Amino acid sequence: MEDDFRLQKAKIAIVGLGLMGGSLALALQGKCAALYGIDANHATLKLALDKRIVDQADSDLARLSALPQADLVILATPVLTIIDLIQKLPSLIQKSCIILDLGSTKKDIVQAMSALPEYFDPIGGHPVCGKEKLGLENADARLFQNAPFVITPLERTTHRARKAAEQVVSVIGAHLIEMDVEEHDRALAFTSHLPFLISSVLVLSTPVEYSLLIGTGFRSTSRLAGTPSHMMMGILKSNTDNILNAIQAFRTSLNNFEAALQDEDYSQLEMIIDQSRISYHLITKN
Repeated sequence: MEDDFRLQKAKIAIVGLGLMGGSLALALQGKCAALYGIDANHATLKLALDKRIVDQADSDLARLSALPQADLVILATPVLTIIDLIQKLPSLIQKSCIILDLGSTKKDIVQAMSALPEYFDPIGGHPVCGKEKLGLENADARLFQNAPFVITPLERTTHRARKAAEQVVSVIGAHLIEMDVEEHDRALAFTSHLPFLISSVLVLSTPVEYSLLIGTGFRSTSRLAGTPSHMMMGILKSNTDNILNAIQAFRTSLNNFEAALQDEDYSQLEMIIDQSRISYHLITKN
């Protein structure tokens, strides 16, 4: 395997042409030698080919004749599907190949990557961006602009795989952050997975008859509740302990609000609100 990686000469296969994979394909157009797409949805494949988002496409990894030629395979499906795909790759590719995933949790994915044969060069990845409208029809080449893109290298990850990830992150306009898998999963439990749960609980606890009184505040806070369950189940299953810890921290803060209201301790309530305002500016300053 050559130690160097040049994106312009690389043949890239993207497995999963939904919002993330499709946006990545659009962002990589003209930046690499060839783009191959794999997606189980035939309408998605037709759209990808009709709009020339990829050079070749198929619904089945095993049928895509170009797959063994790929220098870089990017797995852009839900978490549990990524793990299943990793286990299938050795039967489909028998040459040196870099594997990069876009999964929202990393520990189980990286563990699966570590079991790949030596000729694979795996590296974990996660672009921290997205929107509630999924599918290739909503893909946007600008989706990754200025977004964090976390990489979680394995002990076996080579300089070449790092360079591949760095070049992909650079050309799509994201900024690279390297993290340990455990640290990533702990952090994302608070910054991504808990917000989804809070959004869902807010919607479930709001009577439908109040819908005419919903404003921009409710819409922005509840937006993540529109995420399909199949996109979240793998995340919830693979990061359960960290998410439960995040829920407990949230419950503690909510209890403090509730106690101040019940006790009519408005000075305490004002202090909590002021503290949250300060924390908001600290957390979102970047």
